[in-house]
Amino acid sequence: MSSLRPSPIAPTVDFDRDGVQHGFLRLPHSRNDSAWGSVMIPICVIRNGNGQTALLSGGNHGDEYEGPLALYDLARTLDPKDVSGTVIIVPAMNYPAFRAGTRTSPIDKGNMNRSFPGRPDGTVTEKIADYFQRELLPRADIVFDFHSGGKTLDFVPFCAAHTLPDKVQEQKAFDAVAAFSAPFSMRMIEIDSVGMYDTAAEEMGKVFVSTELGGGGTSRAQTVRIARRGILNVLRHSGIVEGAVETGTTQWLDMPSGDCFSFAEDDGIIETMVDLGEPVEDGAVLARIHSTGRTGIAPQEIKAKMSGMLAARHFPGLIKAGDCVSVIAR
Repeated sequence: MSSLRPSPIAPTVDFDRDGVQHGFLRLPHSRNDSAWGSVMIPICVIRNGNGQTALLSGGNHGDEYEGPLALYDLARTLDPKDVSGTVIIVPAMNYPAFRAGTRTSPIDKGNMNRSFPGRPDGTVTEKIADYFQRELLPRADIVFDFHSGGKTLDFVPFCAAHTLPDKVQEQKAFDAVAAFSAPFSMRMIEIDSVGMYDTAAEEMGKVFVSTELGGGGTSRAQTVRIARRGILNVLRHSGIVEGAVETGTTQWLDMPSGDCFSFAEDDGIIETMVDLGEPVEDGAVLARIHSTGRTGIAPQEIKAKMSGMLAARHFPGLIKAGDCVSVIAR
C-alpha cells in the first residue's frame, strides 16, 4: 500500500486533539453542477486523553437507518468528560447513498461493503473505502458498523461477529456482541466476504462487531432503542466510556453454513409461509413464489435446508430470480 498515492480526502477535524469536533471528510468530486465540488461526509471526533479508539459507522448501505439515528444522536450527546480515549463517529459512511436513500451510491453504483480495500484514484465509493482502509481503521482498536435489512430484507434484531481463525480476536468480538445485548446475538460465517469492510478490519486484527436491526427501508422505535443503548454498552464494555453495561436477555444464534440461505429461482410475487422468529424444520416450506405472467402455474416452493429459526426474510412483495428469500439461524 505504500506505493499508492495519498488519499484525496481531507478531514476538517484533528484526530489527536482533545474535546469534541464536528466536521467533515471532504472528498473532491467534480460533477456537472459543481466543477470544483465535494462530497462532504459528516464526522465527529470525541477525545479525552490516551486510551483505546472506537471507530463507529452507519450508512455503509444508504437505506439502513438505525445506525445513523443512533450515531448522530451519540455525536450530539456524548460528553468528553465521560470518555477515556477516542470515539470516531461516521454516521453515514456511504454518504451519497445515504442522501439518496439507496443501498449503493447514486454516483458510481458502488456497494461500500464490497469495495475494500478501495483505491485513492478510483470511484467515489472506492476513494471512501481507501480512506477508511488506510487512515481510519489503523487508528481503531474496536470497529462497530451498524447494518439492517434495507429495503429488501427484514431481520430479527441482532448484534453479530464472525467466527475467525484467531480465537483470541474472535472471543473479544463475541464479548462485545454480548455487551451490546440485543434481543439476539449471532455467530456468523459470511458467504461472500470479499471486499467487505468487516474483512478489512478483521485482517488488521481489529475487534469488529456489526448488527442487523430490522429492515424494510425504515426504522422502528424498538430497533432504534436497541441501537442507542447497545452502542453505549459496547463503549462502556471497552472502557472508553464511563458507566456500567446495561445488560439484558439475549438469545445466541449461529449461521454455520450456506444452508442458512435460500434464494429465488424465478421472478414473481412472494408469499411468506413463516414469520420472523418462528421455528423452522428442515424441509419446511418457507415461502412460495407465484408467477405473475399468467394464471394456472403452480407456485415455486422454497424449502428450508436446515432446522432453526427464521432470522431474515425478503421484504418487498415482488421478488426477482437470485434474490435472497430467507435466512435461517440455529
